[in-house]
Amino acid sequence: MISMSPVRPGAGVRYLFRGVMAGDGYRRAGTPLRAAQDEAGVPPGVWKGRGLAALGLRVGDVVSERQAELLLGEGRHPDADRIERELLAQGKSPARARRATVLGRPIEHNASPKTEKAKQRTPWLAMDLVFRAPSTAHIAWALTDDETRLVLESCQDVARDRTLAWLEKSVAQIRWGSGGKHRRPVKDGLVVAVFRHYESRAAKSKPLLHDHAVVSIRARRPHDGEWGNLSADSLMANIVAADTLYTLHFMEEVTARLGWAWEPREVTPGRRPVMEIAGIDQRLIGWQSTRRQQIEDALPVLTAKYEERQGHPPGEKAGYALACQAADQTRPPKRTELLSLTELRTRWRESAIRAFGACTVYRLAERARAAAAAVRARVRPVVDVVLAAVDTVAVVYVMRGAFARHHLLAEARRHLTYALRGRPHEPGLDERIVQAAVDDYTRPVGRGRRMTADLRALYPRDIEDQAVLRPLTRSRAAAPYERALLAAGALAARVRAARRAERLGSRPRPYAVAVPAASRSHPRPFRDGRKDGRLLEPETGVDIDAVDRTRQTLEAAAARVTATLQDSRRAREAAHGPRPQPAPAAAPPQHTQQPGTQHTPGRTTGGVT
Repeated sequence: MISMSPVRPGAGVRYLFRGVMAGDGYRRAGTPLRAAQDEAGVPPGVWKGRGLAALGLRVGDVVSERQAELLLGEGRHPDADRIERELLAQGKSPARARRATVLGRPIEHNASPKTEKAKQRTPWLAMDLVFRAPSTAHIAWALTDDETRLVLESCQDVARDRTLAWLEKSVAQIRWGSGGKHRRPVKDGLVVAVFRHYESRAAKSKPLLHDHAVVSIRARRPHDGEWGNLSADSLMANIVAADTLYTLHFMEEVTARLGWAWEPREVTPGRRPVMEIAGIDQRLIGWQSTRRQQIEDALPVLTAKYEERQGHPPGEKAGYALACQAADQTRPPKRTELLSLTELRTRWRESAIRAFGACTVYRLAERARAAAAAVRARVRPVVDVVLAAVDTVAVVYVMRGAFARHHLLAEARRHLTYALRGRPHEPGLDERIVQAAVDDYTRPVGRGRRMTADLRALYPRDIEDQAVLRPLTRSRAAAPYERALLAAGALAARVRAARRAERLGSRPRPYAVAVPAASRSHPRPFRDGRKDGRLLEPETGVDIDAVDRTRQTLEAAAARVTATLQDSRRAREAAHGPRPQPAPAAAPPQHTQQPGTQHTPGRTTGGVT
């Protein structure tokens, strides 16, 4: 997952230099950065991003302490000392020489008492993006051999770099003008300092392979090349879509290099599952993650106080706020003992063996490979673009009501992780799913580029069934994600049923019924161009690009099929006489039921509810 936090002058910069850059360890006063990193057992930070060329830096260069102080702490050129010396030698005044090294507006302007807005008085200098792999990946990285550890670190590098590349190409914008009214994509790219850590913040240190990607707020405008500030809200709005993209790339790299597969794991009932490496003992997740148990122990106390104060249980937003409060209250101090990665891995392995036995630890990779074979035999890596678009729209609509394109993109990438289980996806497939959803199943709502589900497209000319999804958005009896899954399953069943009716109509039989395409009387919202080609349905080869016909309801198609079959039967009986009927079997006793079975209301054995 990816989390994001701002780096502001003062406490934010101090935490960056004393904690993040030194491996979250204890950096004594006066200790050089490189010495503190060596003591903490973490590698030095490196520069990333396409925006480095404008600053005279290269990808992979080591981040020096002075470069970080200038760029990330003051918003100045990382080679400002040399530039100032040259300008002073040319006779420039110290003030002009310093101003020439500032990238964009100096932070001193924001600290001026003339500045009225609070956001301007506390400007952002950088954004700290933390990339964390799934829990089972940390376990495999900590307990397996060195070769597997290096492969997992390489997977982390590839997934992180690809996600940063997507952010700077498709998301990052620079703003200028009054109130930031002018926004355009950045000219070069982002400037990022990446620092790798190996441990969590728990008091008893546990493995947590993660990277801090500190993104400088400074970037160049595309039209004149001048330096300005990134639009932080653009990055914040797309952080979930970046999170799902990072998870998707990490899963694909692990599967391609190690042959492992992935399966969903329910962490909290009624919430979204998380993807974990198949075959790794689930007990190791609890051993690796001690913070979660600390938060769960503190949360009931806070919830009881809330109910006593407010007189009712907390809702969704209040529950999330209480969970954040519990996390803050239980945050432990950092470990002051300094250990190398080799020492840490030895300690982690001994701890896991004491808790769960040597067989669980030493056969971890073997069991992951065996479980991967079972997953590949059970789950076919097939992505149906239309069904994926229906699923994406249904889930986002039930959980949000009105949504934006980046919400659809994040859910489409989640759909790919569930469907492919680590197998590679075609580049741009997530965007194709989103475009299909926007074109076929959404409509504009309100101002801006917000949209919502188009029930007329999902249920054409079926007024009674158009309200199927609405109760799911209002019901509080089930969790939002459970309601979203119910809606997605109902819509997918209708699409499949309409496809079956369409295939029946294409057969050259006297009673064949053709399902006409549903027409739309309003234009498609936010359409950028022609639709991309759609995948073929794996079972029949039917072109899914023609699935506008599938919007015809199952009831209408079934009624037509039944009427035609009855006409054909009457014609056959008139020509050949009635077909002889077999002798009736003995009727079973009334109100009996086979032992061990239970009738489920609303379900049949051979159809769709």
